[in-house]
Amino acid sequence: MNYLSVEGLSKTFGEKQLFSDLGFGLEKGEKAALVAKNGAGKTTLLNIITGKILPDSGEVTLHKGIRMDYLPQNPVFDPEESIMDFVFSGDSLAVQAAREYEEVLWAMEKNLTPELQHRLDEATARMDQLQAWDIEEKIKEVLYRLELPKTDQKMGELSGGQQKKAALARVLIEGADLLLMDEPTNHLDMAMTEWLEDFLRRQQLALLLVTHDRTFLDHVCSKILEIDRGKIYTYKGNYAYFIEKKAERESMERAEVEKARNIYRRELEWMRRMPSARGTKAKARKDAFAEVKEKAMRRLDEAAPELSVQSSRLGGKILEVYNLCKSYEGEKLIDDFSYIFKKGEKVGIVGRNGIGKSTLLNLLTGALKPDSGRIIVGDTVKFGYYTQGGLPAHEDRRVIDIIKEVAEVVRMQDGREISASQFLNYFQFEPTTQYNYFSNLSGGERRRLYLIRTLMANPNFLILDEPTNDLDVYTLMLLEDFLKHYQGCVLIVSHDRSFLDHIADHLFVFEGEGKIKDWYGTYEEYRQKKAEEQKHAQLQGRKEKEEKRVESKIEARKESKPKATFKQKKEYEGINARLPVLEEEKKQLEAALSGQETDPEKINQASARMAEVLAELSALEDRWLELSDLIES
Repeated sequence: MNYLSVEGLSKTFGEKQLFSDLGFGLEKGEKAALVAKNGAGKTTLLNIITGKILPDSGEVTLHKGIRMDYLPQNPVFDPEESIMDFVFSGDSLAVQAAREYEEVLWAMEKNLTPELQHRLDEATARMDQLQAWDIEEKIKEVLYRLELPKTDQKMGELSGGQQKKAALARVLIEGADLLLMDEPTNHLDMAMTEWLEDFLRRQQLALLLVTHDRTFLDHVCSKILEIDRGKIYTYKGNYAYFIEKKAERESMERAEVEKARNIYRRELEWMRRMPSARGTKAKARKDAFAEVKEKAMRRLDEAAPELSVQSSRLGGKILEVYNLCKSYEGEKLIDDFSYIFKKGEKVGIVGRNGIGKSTLLNLLTGALKPDSGRIIVGDTVKFGYYTQGGLPAHEDRRVIDIIKEVAEVVRMQDGREISASQFLNYFQFEPTTQYNYFSNLSGGERRRLYLIRTLMANPNFLILDEPTNDLDVYTLMLLEDFLKHYQGCVLIVSHDRSFLDHIADHLFVFEGEGKIKDWYGTYEEYRQKKAEEQKHAQLQGRKEKEEKRVESKIEARKESKPKATFKQKKEYEGINARLPVLEEEKKQLEAALSGQETDPEKINQASARMAEVLAELSALEDRWLELSDLIES
C-alpha cells in the first residue's frame, strides 16, 4: 500500500531554486533517509509534505486514513506547558487513556486516597475498553529510555536537548502510520541512539528521516533519497551502496557533460559560420544546439581537494594529566584520571549525557579547576576549542569578514597558501553565501562557520565538543578527511559512531562514577564486549541465586527433619550387620555362576538365590540411606 506520493514538486526561494519536478513514494512499512547538502531543501521538503509551506507546483498525496506526524529540528511548544502535557498532546484516545492511567499511578506513589483508587478503577476499565495496555508499555519504555522526568516542570525551563527529547517522545508515543523526522539523533547519547534504532525497526510504520548519523541510517533505513542539484535520486540499499552508486552516477554524468561540451564546441563553430541559415534542417540544428548548450553548461561538483593545514609546532611535552578528580553536587564525574598525550594522536570521548565529558574538556583547557590532581600543558600547545555553545552572534558581519578576522590565508602542510574564501568554499560555503550576513545563516551554517574559525586559528591541539551536530553527511566526510590529515592532536566528544570509527585511534569511555576507561578499539567493539560481560554477569548471578535457593531448601529440610527413634537406631545397627553378610554371599554366588559350579541343578539354585540376595541388598541399602539421614542430622 502506498502511504505517501510526491509528484512534480518544485520550490524556489527568491532567486534560488531548491528543487524542481521532484517525485517519489513511500510504501507501508518502508523506511527511507533523505540525504542532501545543507541548504539543498531537505527541511523545506518535509515542511511541504506536512503542509507547513506550499510548493510552487506539484502535489503531495496521503493515502486515505493515514495518520502522519512530524519531528522538526526545532520543536514548537508553549513554554508554560508542562513536559507531560506536551508529550501527551496528541489526539489518540488510547494514548489519552494511558496518560490518565499513568498520572493516577504517579499520584498514588505520593498519597493513596479513596478518590485516587476510584480514578484508578475507571482508568483501568478505560484501558481495557480501548485495548491500550501495549501503548502503556510503550509509554513507560519511551519515557525511561529518554530519561524524561515525570514532573510538572515547564517546557520553557528545559535545555534545548531536553526539549528535543520531549518532542521525540511525543511522536513515538502517538504512534503515527507515517513519521517524518528531522535529525532525530541530535542531543541523544549513544545508548539512546542505539535504543531508538531498535525501537524504530520494531515499529510497523513508514518513515522518512533526515540524519547525519550514517550508522543510524544504515541500521534503520533500507532506502535513500538524495536531493542533488534540484533533482531527486532513489537508491534501494544501505549507505555504502548509496555511496557506490552515487559515484557511478556522477561518473556517467561527467562523461555525458564532457561529450556535450565537445559537441557544443563544434556546433558553436557552425553557428558562427552560418548565422543567417533559415532552412528547416538549420532550424532543427539550432534547436538541438540549445539542448546541447544547456547540458554542456551544467556545473558538476568537483571532488574536494585534500587539505592538510599546517599546525603550530608541538614540543616534546604536550598535555599531561595526573590523578584528576572532579565532583559536582556530590556526584563523581572524574575520579583519579591520569593520561599523557602523545604527538599526533586522535582520541574520541564517549559516554551518556551528563556523565562528565564536557567537564573533562573544560578542565583540560583551564575553563574549570579540578578538585584535585594536576594538569600540565606544554609551552608550545595552542588549543583550538570548539564548544557546544557555538559562535557568539555577529549579526552585522558578513561571513567572509568573520573568517578573515581569524586569518586572511591558511598555510597548508606542503607550504601552499589558500585564501580564507577558498577555505570557506572547501567547507560548502559558496561565494554567494560568503557575502551573506551572519543573521541570515541557518543554525547548521552557523555551527559550520564556528568550526571553520576554530580550524583556521592554526591550533596544534584541537578539542571538538559535538562537532557533528547539524552537519550534513557531505560536510562530515570533508571534516573526517581534514582531521585524518591533521598533524596535531585531536580530542573529540561525539555520539556519531561512524565519525569516531573513522577518526579516533582510541577512546576515553566514561563508564560512570568517575571511571574513565582507555579503550583501544572501535566503539562497536567496546559495546559488544560490555554486552558479553553483562550477559556473563547475569548468568553468573542466576547461577549464584539458584545455588543459594538449593542451599536454602536443604537447610530448611534439615531443620524440619525429625530425630531418629530408639527402634530406628536398632534397625540401623541390624542393617549394618546384615549388609556385609549379604555382600559375601553375593560374591560366592557370582563365583558359582561364573563357571566354578558345573552341576545344572546347583546352577539354577544359585541363580534363584542371587535374585533374592540382590533384591534384599537393594531394599536394605535404600532403608540404610533413609535411616542414616535421620541419625546423622
